[in-house]
Amino acid sequence: QVQLVESGGGLVQAGGSLRLSCAASGRTFSNYVMGWFRQAPGKEREFVATISWFSAITYYNDSVKGRFTISRDNAKNTVYLQMNSLNSEDTAVYYCAAATSGRVGVRSSDYDYWGRGTQVTVSS
Repeated sequence: QVQLVESGGGLVQAGGSLRLSCAASGRTFSNYVMGWFRQAPGKEREFVATISWFSAITYYNDSVKGRFTISRDNAKNTVYLQMNSLNSEDTAVYYCAAATSGRVGVRSSDYDYWGRGTQVTVSS
């Protein structure tokens, strides 16, 4: 099994920034595509961003494009999500996910491993 552990969530004022981290352990990181999803209370889980093994390909939800940046450090088995210009609509539990297929995807079903999530709360 692959374990994914998110960190870096917390409370931030609107307009502020946070950097989320996701550390992978257990099985070899290999060439997994990594992604971030989020889920607000009463809403469906939503795609946020994804990144390929060599970081050559990234995709973002339109709602975060230009504000969020996904990156990874394969030597550290870690993926990051830099979040800037946060607003109340960004309040959610953020989940890290890994896709063993190695193909970039934007659906939850494209991913095989999931972290437990980290809460991000943006105050208005």
